[in-house]
Amino acid sequence: MHFLLDGDPGHDDMLTILLAAKHVEVVAITTVHGNQSLEKTTINARKTVELGGLQHIPIARGLDRPLVNEPVYAPEVHGKTGLDGVELPDPVVPLSDLTAVEMIIAMSHEYDDLVIVATGPLTNVAAALRIDPTLAGRLASISLMGGSLTFGNSTPAAEFNIWVDPEAADIVFTSGIPLRMFGLNVTRQAAATVKELDRIRDLGTPFARTIADLVEFYRANLERVYGLKGASLHDPLAIATFIRPELFTMKPMHVGIELHGTRTRGMTVCDYRHATGESELGGKNAVLRGEPANCDVAIGIDVEGFFDLLTDTLAMYA
Repeated sequence: MHFLLDGDPGHDDMLTILLAAKHVEVVAITTVHGNQSLEKTTINARKTVELGGLQHIPIARGLDRPLVNEPVYAPEVHGKTGLDGVELPDPVVPLSDLTAVEMIIAMSHEYDDLVIVATGPLTNVAAALRIDPTLAGRLASISLMGGSLTFGNSTPAAEFNIWVDPEAADIVFTSGIPLRMFGLNVTRQAAATVKELDRIRDLGTPFARTIADLVEFYRANLERVYGLKGASLHDPLAIATFIRPELFTMKPMHVGIELHGTRTRGMTVCDYRHATGESELGGKNAVLRGEPANCDVAIGIDVEGFFDLLTDTLAMYA
């Protein structure tokens, strides 16, 4: 498989890039508005590839606002640059001549097994599907960080990536593309506490210390804003599923995006009433009640195994 990483770096997006690059074939990175402005997330993607020595991966600049909403950023979590905590050098790696939407379409023609790992608002992916409706038939799958089976963070019902651009999410979730969703119900469990960050720092390399310091900034902000003790490493789960699939428990569900609710706009409405066979929902030979599944939703994670994978991967960098 070949992978295109579409995101809004962002501390956890940074880790997604670094994790992916050592285990799968990354053919492109595309940036989108989200954690910070598009200008800043694009700079952060460039800084990340330079930090990891990954300058061979092309980077394409994406869309700077949602399809309908005004853009919303998260400086209270990721800082004024979107990647605060360590002052990284200004990047020199050039951007692709293609836009993110053009890159997604081009890579889908070049590789018949292309997987998009989407870790920000889904604006770029939705725009590509609008421009080229045949794209859905060429993609192997989309693995995304977004939504939740339970609670939200931007609102009681809605997670940030979906809430920022629910119209884009609706286009993706109704596209027929095989989907994997890693929502807050699982990603909040992958929390890097001081213990996990010390383990990374103890790798002893300047690279590892830089990563630990960056994520500590993110962790401290989450504690200050939300009262969380660990840095929720949301985004890397969307690529870790391809590296160590046994770390996750997935369940097929129909996921719909709420576009109109006064209190629920941006909610991922997860329905698994379609389950058949032995099921806690209906017993043996349960009857179809909801719409057929359109997504595999993460419901469990081996947290220790995930941090083993992450730490071992960061040890691969000089």
